[in-house]
Amino acid sequence: MSLKEIARIAGTSVSTVSRVLNQPDYKCKNPELESRIWAAAQEIRYTPNTAAQTLKSGISLARTEEKTMTFDIFLTRFPSLSQDLFFSELFEFLKKELLRQQCVIGKFLTLPEVTSMLNEKSSFSATDKHADGIILLGKCPSELISPLQNHYHNIVGIDRNPTDFAYDEVICNGTNAAITAMNYLISLGHKKIAYIGDCSYEARYIGYYQSLISHSLPLDYSNIYPTSQTREEGMKTMELILQRDSLPTAIFCANDSTALGIFDCLRHRRKKGYVPSIISIDNIRESEQTKPMLTTIDIPKEEMAHHAVKLLLDRIHNGHNSAARIELPCKLLVRESCSISPH
Repeated sequence: MSLKEIARIAGTSVSTVSRVLNQPDYKCKNPELESRIWAAAQEIRYTPNTAAQTLKSGISLARTEEKTMTFDIFLTRFPSLSQDLFFSELFEFLKKELLRQQCVIGKFLTLPEVTSMLNEKSSFSATDKHADGIILLGKCPSELISPLQNHYHNIVGIDRNPTDFAYDEVICNGTNAAITAMNYLISLGHKKIAYIGDCSYEARYIGYYQSLISHSLPLDYSNIYPTSQTREEGMKTMELILQRDSLPTAIFCANDSTALGIFDCLRHRRKKGYVPSIISIDNIRESEQTKPMLTTIDIPKEEMAHHAVKLLLDRIHNGHNSAARIELPCKLLVRESCSISPH
């Protein structure tokens, strides 16, 4: 009956709902329809009925009889997933992993909403406490950690920046990803490399300047462009770079969204004879659709989502008490956007 209700709310067939929710590898041709299906599933707090499969396999029914876990989600940096394509894709994997583990999503919180709650209540004490835990998508502002811990006993973060073991977390170290990207550019002979991204205690920025130092290259602050790492800011920053007399031969972007903005700019504005090498971090789907195809560092989003849910459930079931960190490796994906330095 749950699938029928979701199909009714989403305005589609039961078979389509079943494929979207129960087939992890299924790709819906209509993203807007898929969003409606997931929203409807969240609205009715849907979890798959696995009793039949469990009986068929002979596995104990104990797991299916457990209380359904509800987890809130907190997007820590932006007011919308549309502004952070990396976490938008990771959230898709997270929804499927939660469903596989018989868990449901409670509230989806953004930074403005959490900040507003703090301003109005000074804590989360007056908010609904039905959630069994919370999953943080991104770097949590330090001033919010304590209020979150006072409200949620079970917290896991997913990010490229490790904390000082403030809570459980699954990371793909941004410093290592940045060093991998920089080493590749330097191996191509690039010495004048611009950085576009966050510079405030940010792991990827640390990796950028550590790579320059380790290769005895100067840290030229005129090549550093602090941004909040959006596509729009990538485009605006590239416009600034094109106005310079002395141009970098390569550009390292802290994320793919920024690199997409650079390509947007270069489609409309070019400087004669200037074709910079461009590299970034994340490997979002759109990175395969640029011209030239974007060279990037793959961050294993699906595995990060899987381990985050498992880590949260392990804590809830008293599998561990101290803050735990799972670190996954990154991988260089060489495509078409980088070439040997002309100088």
